[in-house]
Amino acid sequence: MPANSWPENDSDNGTSAPLNSLVSDLSAQQELVEDANAMSVLSHRFKRRTPKAALVLTIVWSGTIALHLVSWGYIFILGLTTILGIHALGIIFARPRHHHKEIHGDLPSVSLLVAAKNEEAVITRLVKSLCSLEYANGEYEVWIIDDNSTDNTPHLLAELKQEYKHLKVFRRSAEDSGGKSGALNQVLPMTKGDIIVVFDADAQVNPDLLLQVVPLFQKEQVGAVQVRKAITNAKENFWTKGQMAEMAVDTWFQQQRTTIGGLGELRGNGQFVRRQALDGCGGWNEETITDDLDLTIRLNLDKWDIECMFYPPVQEEGVTNVIALWHQRNRWAEGGYQRYLDYWDLILQNRMGTRKTWDLLIFLLIMYILPTAAIPDLLMSLIRHRPPVLTSVTGLSVTMSFVGMFAGLRRTRQDQKTSNYFVLLLQTIRGSIYMLHWLVVMSSTTARMSVRPKRLKWVKTVHTGVEKD
Repeated sequence: MPANSWPENDSDNGTSAPLNSLVSDLSAQQELVEDANAMSVLSHRFKRRTPKAALVLTIVWSGTIALHLVSWGYIFILGLTTILGIHALGIIFARPRHHHKEIHGDLPSVSLLVAAKNEEAVITRLVKSLCSLEYANGEYEVWIIDDNSTDNTPHLLAELKQEYKHLKVFRRSAEDSGGKSGALNQVLPMTKGDIIVVFDADAQVNPDLLLQVVPLFQKEQVGAVQVRKAITNAKENFWTKGQMAEMAVDTWFQQQRTTIGGLGELRGNGQFVRRQALDGCGGWNEETITDDLDLTIRLNLDKWDIECMFYPPVQEEGVTNVIALWHQRNRWAEGGYQRYLDYWDLILQNRMGTRKTWDLLIFLLIMYILPTAAIPDLLMSLIRHRPPVLTSVTGLSVTMSFVGMFAGLRRTRQDQKTSNYFVLLLQTIRGSIYMLHWLVVMSSTTARMSVRPKRLKWVKTVHTGVEKD
């Protein structure tokens, strides 16, 4: 899921890095000559999200009501459920690809980037971990971008810089904008790596992480790789246990979707991106609150593939209470919705290819449209004394989530000789109950975005320095 961010001004100042290869029909020469015009187009693309969201909400609500009023509404939904069911079966029975872990020739150079703000609780552990990775005699670089921290983070980084030759520190001023995206964009020109790796400050990784992941970039079409996110404090309470199951089902779906030619997605913490691909689509977008989801769309529009790996994972801290979870998930939902509003025309032009476009639209339907349509569907069913018209497709969605969660949790235990299926079943049931919060988050977020402008004031996830088991 999307990475952590921090508060900044809520403005559309048009300072995002250019995405000319995706959002303009200009030739390469024209882009150089008409750069100002291209930037104007880009700034316009990331505005007017509120009326777009309002239009979508109107269509979804009126369409759902119409399905209750026409005689063929239930038949239409059954037909849609059948189509989605065929796609679901393809996902369930797909066999994940096995990737070669050997590098032929020289290892590519790697730059590890971490944007950090007030992370004194975890920054020392992070630096020691990243500077101790196994890779080509240690020939890689680690960049910590201190976004004007006001706690003890700058002092700790100064001490660590004296100890580790890999470590490079860049401190941003209070005037620098763009949040995490702005921090990453500011340092990117200073890095040397052919592969850019982004971590959150609370990340904990295995020493062989680079040796396990980098070989995937031997496939020329791979533009990025996302490793599974695991929850360090999963045993703490119901919410953290739920997040553990959530990350398992998310990664399982990612692997299965890419296996059948669907869309791979980035999740912020633990994302590996080919520099060529990153430069080609303009770096990180500073006009979105979920930089990873936005970059996902642009990479796929630019014909790059994104792979997903279960092992090795990157450990991160899960939020421990319902208030923090609500703020975090609302940001994730809003950022995920923004990418459809921003790039809808390019998506419908099938620039990704048929399989990816189809997979993405199904994901949009299940994750955003269905929760939004649930409210008018329930109201109409009460008024007309009939079952909800979306019952069959909702049942398919819930079943897929349950199956995927069980399979994902089982795959997280692949290093164990035997799996306790009863324990996996209990974890899946608990995780499925936990996942019900997404229905409220998705429906409320899509409705709110229709009447309120985008929010760039985020609630920062607090990191406490929990050690992995």
